[in-house]
Amino acid sequence: MLRWSLIGLQTTVLLAGCTSVSRPQGEPSTPPAVSSAVLSAVVDDPPGTATCALLADAIGKANLMQDGIVDGIVAASSTADAPVADAAQRLAGTYRTAVEASGQASEPDAIADVSAAAADMSSVCADSGLRTVG
Repeated sequence: MLRWSLIGLQTTVLLAGCTSVSRPQGEPSTPPAVSSAVLSAVVDDPPGTATCALLADAIGKANLMQDGIVDGIVAASSTADAPVADAAQRLAGTYRTAVEASGQASEPDAIADVSAAAADMSSVCADSGLRTVG
């Protein structure tokens, strides 16, 4: 009986070890991808809610100039109403200008323009009835 228990234990250990063979050590497993269209339909009700929430989070964390933050806001704006989507595009334009100005004398002003565009977008969110801050 002990022999069968050991064989069962060895089989269990062997099978458990197989789950990590498909990816290198240290790499995290990722959950199955959820369609962004499905996610947007669920989360973005009314349209623009997700966009304005991302903007509010970025303003609160003061991380608009970090890679990917503005891109995420712009991507979320694909389901937003026109005023919010347009404000997101203006934010993206000022962000691109600020990135291009990196290391130049115009960099501080370009970064200030990103902040102004974010403040404008926050006002658009509020005018659209979407709570963005607080």
